[in-house]
Amino acid sequence: MKALVVTDLSKGFGGVQAVDNLSFSVGEHEVVGLIGPNGAGKTTVFNLLTGFYRPDSGAIEFFGKNITRMLPFHAASLGMARTFQNIRLFASLTVLKNVLVPILGRIGYGPHAAIFQSRKYREAEEAAVEKAMKLLDFFHLSLKADHLAASLPYGEQRRLELVRALAADPKLLLIDEPGAGMNPREVRGLLEDIREVKKTFGLTVLVIEHQMGLIMNLSDRLVVLDFGEKIAEGTPEEIRKDRRVIEAYLGEEFTC
Repeated sequence: MKALVVTDLSKGFGGVQAVDNLSFSVGEHEVVGLIGPNGAGKTTVFNLLTGFYRPDSGAIEFFGKNITRMLPFHAASLGMARTFQNIRLFASLTVLKNVLVPILGRIGYGPHAAIFQSRKYREAEEAAVEKAMKLLDFFHLSLKADHLAASLPYGEQRRLELVRALAADPKLLLIDEPGAGMNPREVRGLLEDIREVKKTFGLTVLVIEHQMGLIMNLSDRLVVLDFGEKIAEGTPEEIRKDRRVIEAYLGEEFTC
């Protein structure tokens, strides 16, 4: 089954065509990497998929449902979650509260239960904290649950963004440059984390990444963009040898 189907998607800003007639799909439980030079349109694609931008033309289907014109909270409610190229944590909240936000946002008790702290409210809050702590433990962050998010080292803030996205119970996880700013040791750890997340939670993953060692080892398939157009699609080994991709993005040294 296809988790995501993008058909002839286009988006322009003034005289710049950021995404040009793009088509690709992501199978359920597949990891697909979206790569290309800076300015190729990768993050614009994410913004189109999640409703932050409206496409000029084309269609987006998510598990068979047309979401082309949906707003971001609609896409999220259907099971699509994302991280951002620039970290967007709630810096003044604790690590735990960052993870509780998406969990509590999906709980069905009303304001009356919250005001009077009914049994339903207390049970829901306890279950939310338990779930959040399990996710934090999975990413080795549970010991810092009471720390402010802003106090975490950069690599841990990146991991916390992943935890917060997972807290929304997504079926499709969109990850925008998870390895940005990380050292090689952190990148290796991140690679293992994402692999374990996919295995444990049965997720479908679409990821943007510039670190070729990370994306080549993580992805089942790659989609390559250049100036908003898809110039190649295939397995990492096929992309590694593609002459057009080498010329536009990878460079000759990557094939050595």
